[in-house]
Amino acid sequence: MARRPTIADVAELAGVSRATVSFVLNNRPGVALATQERVRSAAEKLGWTPSRSARALSTGRARAVGLVLAREPELIGTDPFYPAFMAGIESVISETGDGLMLQMSRPGAEMETYRRLAADRRVDGVFLTDLRLDDPRPDLVAELGLPAIAVGGIESDKELPTVNLDDRPVVRDAVRHLVELGHRDIAYVAGPEEFVHARRRRQAWADALAEAGLPRGTSLPGGFTAEGGARATRALLDLPTPPTAIVYGNDLSATAGMAVAQDAGLRLPHDLSVVGFDDVPLASWTSPTLTTCRANPVLWGRAAAQALVEMIEHGTTADVELDPATLVIRGSTGPVPVRGSR
Repeated sequence: MARRPTIADVAELAGVSRATVSFVLNNRPGVALATQERVRSAAEKLGWTPSRSARALSTGRARAVGLVLAREPELIGTDPFYPAFMAGIESVISETGDGLMLQMSRPGAEMETYRRLAADRRVDGVFLTDLRLDDPRPDLVAELGLPAIAVGGIESDKELPTVNLDDRPVVRDAVRHLVELGHRDIAYVAGPEEFVHARRRRQAWADALAEAGLPRGTSLPGGFTAEGGARATRALLDLPTPPTAIVYGNDLSATAGMAVAQDAGLRLPHDLSVVGFDDVPLASWTSPTLTTCRANPVLWGRAAAQALVEMIEHGTTADVELDPATLVIRGSTGPVPVRGSR
């Protein structure tokens, strides 16, 4: 097997020292233009590229960013949000030469995961997602000296840069859309109560009902999962007077709810209207297609990655407020059913 070329080979072919090769290929100042061209030409001729480990040692960087997900591992594969969010991250860090380290952590064990990442210097910074009320992680990353970006609104006075998308207006738009269709009994299937964004969406639903002069509807937990959405939908349909419309905290629980309703013999949207949140690719392929709130997780991931890279390189970055989510009206919402038509 042919020997892999080394920095010494590049230096010998270019007629310079190894230190000069390192300076050129790390874009450091002080090297004549003609020498830079000679070094780059030699590296290209030999097919040499700096090893990731060597570059990490020379720069003191791990050349990786971390995403810790404190959810059951089997649930991550079923949630379409995170693959799209990670695709947005990769679109940025692939250009910087960094990698994404995904760490799965059982709920309750994530604090130790952050400590281990910092102690082992495995990442240069982290994304904090699924922010919670009284979340201890902002204090932890500050203690560890670990650059971090909060993805989503943070309900605290912590000095932590955020990349946020206001999801409240679009939830109110969804409720208004249903009210305009004649619905008066609009239920809500919520995400985990400890998550800031789940509580915020549920409150926006309640506020929109109040603004429309309607009594507060029934809200049940769905946990952002298919199983939770299905369970909550069965409970709503078993009520003495079932709702005529249901708004869900995410598309995964909404698509499961649609399946439960159709298995129960309901015709969507003739008998029941459904609204989701996220606008994952599957939303436009359900039957009927899902009316939902488009949040664009790819764009969110891209913006979060750009902010974290800037935070790592410069020690600071500005908060980013993304464009609000928008309501995408499709086939799962329609006029309120005539009384007794079910």
